[in-house]
Amino acid sequence: MDLSRSRDSGSRTIMLAVACFVVFNARAQRTVGLLQNDGAPEGYMLFAPMPYTSTYLIDACGREVHQWSSAYNPGLGAQLATDGTLYRSGIMNNAAFNGGGRGGLIERWSWDGDLLWSYAISTDSVCQHHDFTVLPNGNVLVIAWENHTSADAIANGKNPAATATELWSERIIELLPQGNNGAVVVWQWRLWDHLIQSFNTGLPHSGVVAEHPEKVDINFVQGPPLNFDWIHLNAIAYNPALDQIMVSSHALDEFWIIDHSTTMAEAAGSTGGNSGKGGDLLYRWGNPRSYGRGTVADQRLFGQHHTTWLPPGHPDAGKILVFNNGNGRPQGDYSSLDIIAPPVDANGNYELPATTAFAPATAEWSWTAPVPTDFYGTNISGVLPAGDGFLATNGREGRFIYIDATEEQVWEYINPVTSTGPVAQGTAIQANSVFRCQHYAEDFPGFVGHDLTPGAGIELDPLPSLCLSMGVNASTTDHEPIALAPNPATNRVTITAASNITSVERIDMQGRVVALPIGTTSDRITLLTSEWAAGTYALRMRTSASAIPVVIKLLIEEQ
Repeated sequence: MDLSRSRDSGSRTIMLAVACFVVFNARAQRTVGLLQNDGAPEGYMLFAPMPYTSTYLIDACGREVHQWSSAYNPGLGAQLATDGTLYRSGIMNNAAFNGGGRGGLIERWSWDGDLLWSYAISTDSVCQHHDFTVLPNGNVLVIAWENHTSADAIANGKNPAATATELWSERIIELLPQGNNGAVVVWQWRLWDHLIQSFNTGLPHSGVVAEHPEKVDINFVQGPPLNFDWIHLNAIAYNPALDQIMVSSHALDEFWIIDHSTTMAEAAGSTGGNSGKGGDLLYRWGNPRSYGRGTVADQRLFGQHHTTWLPPGHPDAGKILVFNNGNGRPQGDYSSLDIIAPPVDANGNYELPATTAFAPATAEWSWTAPVPTDFYGTNISGVLPAGDGFLATNGREGRFIYIDATEEQVWEYINPVTSTGPVAQGTAIQANSVFRCQHYAEDFPGFVGHDLTPGAGIELDPLPSLCLSMGVNASTTDHEPIALAPNPATNRVTITAASNITSVERIDMQGRVVALPIGTTSDRITLLTSEWAAGTYALRMRTSASAIPVVIKLLIEEQ
């Protein structure tokens, strides 16, 4: 061992040769949990792994803050209400509706894990699926499939040659929870009330499709012509300022906006409500070919799975944020985060051209990975604003990333939970899908009065957290102050503590841990780092005053 020591006011300089490092955890590689932390989103993330029955709240360090356990796998959404309760959908295994996104149950859980309310929407004629949202008044808006026989579809203008044995339409139901397992339907919207068809002038809904963009063409199908799940709504959002609802149609590659201010009777027609248009579509975007005002070249959305309004206070407030999955995108299979600026006035009225498609022609802003195909959510997935950036979910991979204001990926987390529960760090994980990761700011009202003290990571055998301080004291009420200087460093870095430093370990970004020999303990140690490769490390240090290690991020710059 090549050691050179000099003592000055109790300090020692330790020259560390790479050849003498003791690597005692070379096996450990980060495959799950927090993989990148170069600029974490503030706040907390909530997600419900699709193959499992638990729902998790984590902080930006990937540490578990809270967990709820259900008897059901999610079907598919989960979200926190402003009172701190968890609303979660569940899969009822309805044999009549076996499509992707099947659910059937909405549950409400207390922070302490007590089941407060449970309501099933799962029969042979209707079934909740994919998404829901909780309104400011506590009511729940639910997406549900509605089954129609082939005879019913044909009687409403469906082409018999393109009709399967059944046809699933869509319904939006507003539930007023009652007691422990009851609910009253206080409002609903049915797609079946807003159809158009040009196949048979002698049947209902007859008209010229291009003259009625407020209606949905029962004969327009993207994909297999006999697909009974021809709409496949997969997301729902509510705008309280406009009292409007937005839903995303995966199968038609577009999203719709409708009026929620209507009565139930008005929602079934074309008059009434703030818009004066009843339950007709106020706005649609993504694929103007679906209403006869565009071609394949005009399509902008490709299997999208999440649409939401950007909230008040956001620089793009009122615009629409979309996770555009990119299925069948002409330029290749990759996902994008898109912002759409709809032509809407302060009263929620949308400009409707006489003969052309709804504006805009393209997204106002779009993000893709530097190599676009590196970020491709084949299905599910979502995106939400978080701080000054965006939190995106690649659902199939159970992968959450944060894109900062400079449009750089600075944070990444991989869901470590499969059908058997959490896996060990280092596991090559599969089947860990997540429908959508939700984001909640630190001042979210639902957190008031609740313990948000983080524990360890969800994964088993976790490595030290990558969520570390940079260059200043990493002390808390449980840790004594320890500082690194300079940080960033090039040739050397000095560790200073209030008591003797008893051990120092170096951890690289792949999770490899190296024990650094320090000899006699002291409260001040200088490490020569000239042999270290440039990059980000973590130094994990223990002192004689506490067995709890302090971990500080250290950046080594090129010399």
